[in-house]
Amino acid sequence: MKSSQYITALFFILFLSTCKNKSNEIIFHKSHEPTRANVPFSDAVETNDLLYLTGQIGKNHKIGKLVTGGIEAETEQVIKNIEAVLKHHDLDLDHVVKCTVILKDIEDFKAFNSVYTRYFTNKPARTTFAAAELAGGANIEIDVIAVK
Repeated sequence: MKSSQYITALFFILFLSTCKNKSNEIIFHKSHEPTRANVPFSDAVETNDLLYLTGQIGKNHKIGKLVTGGIEAETEQVIKNIEAVLKHHDLDLDHVVKCTVILKDIEDFKAFNSVYTRYFTNKPARTTFAAAELAGGANIEIDVIAVK
């Protein structure tokens, strides 16, 4: 066997052993926030090395109300909410690989982006669009996918 064939075979064996060790288990994580104990969705769903977070709005969960101050304030709160969920799973924003951003008004894009870019310095993949209405009267919702 040539050395290149040997290396290729070795790589293939290592790849297969890595795949075998991956778990296909799906874990539905409840919220770490007591005020969200009875929501009809999971705060995060984990499978293999990925954590899919539910969408977050600019609601301060401690007081149960949407923050005031417009799109910038709501974006800050959304990111704080995302950070709290990630921290609960021993992760941070550097583990985020994909963001989906929903704005109530696409005209808020520039203001939202000025806050967003301060936090997501690794520049994860992102999709941004506008929708007529968001849950809780929010101006923004963000969901993320993070790698463990």
